[in-house]
Formats: sequence, structure tokens, C-alpha cells
Amino acid sequence: MPKSKLSAFLSLLLVFLSGGVVGALSYRLYAAKTVSAIPRRPDPEEVRRRITADLKNKVHIDDQQAAGLNKLMDETKDAWQQMRHKMDEEGRAIHEQQWQKFRAALRADQQPLFDQWKADRDAEMRRRHEQEHKGGPGGPPRP
Repeated sequence: MPKSKLSAFLSLLLVFLSGGVVGALSYRLYAAKTVSAIPRRPDPEEVRRRITADLKNKVHIDDQQAAGLNKLMDETKDAWQQMRHKMDEEGRAIHEQQWQKFRAALRADQQPLFDQWKADRDAEMRRRHEQEHKGGPGGPPRP
């Protein structure tokens, strides 16, 4: 190849390769995956299936043992639900005691104003809670 043709070929090759590099970098920059602000909880049934399959493959449990394992997981799930329910009740009781102490610390003329403020606040909290769970303006529905 004559020098001018070789020079032209190398220049075109350089332009082509640099375009490929710029294109690849641009694609990587703009094709970044988005991250959800709401963490996704794993599906409990999927976790159960994965644990059972893992134990069958790695520990070689049989079907009878897998059934017993599932029964144990059911019992544990029930125990967790009972504990959460008990904690929720105790937490509500503590919270209510706090409001009663707040009210008791006020003068008689302030108590009706406090009662109205608390009723308004409770209504707003209920509204927000309903929006969160219905996927309204407060965000997507929670699982």
C-alpha cells in the first residue's frame, strides 16, 4: 500500500476504534441500573423452597424429613406472629400511656386543645397509612 493509502486506512481505523470506545463508555454510563429505594423482602415461600431444596441437595434429607422441616418452619412462623402481635399490643399500650401523661401535664384549659390536636394528628396518620398501603401519593403499595 502506498503511504497515503496506509495513512488514510490507519486514520479511518483509529476513528472507527475511538468511536467504538466512546460508544461503549456512553452505553455503560447511560444504561446503569436504577436502584429501588424500597428494599424488596424475599417471598417467604420462595425462601422455604430454597432451604428445602438446598438441604435435599447438600444434606440429602428425604421427603419425610422435608415434611418435618416444613412443619417446624410453620411452628416457628406461628411463634413469630404471636410474638409480633404481643409486641404490637404492648407498644400501643406504652404509646397510649405516653399520651395520657402528656395530657395530665397540661392545664385544664389546654386539655381540650390537646384533645383536638391529637384527634387531627391521628386522622392524618390514618390517612397516610391508608395511602401507603393503597399505593397512593405516599408511594407504592407495601408487600
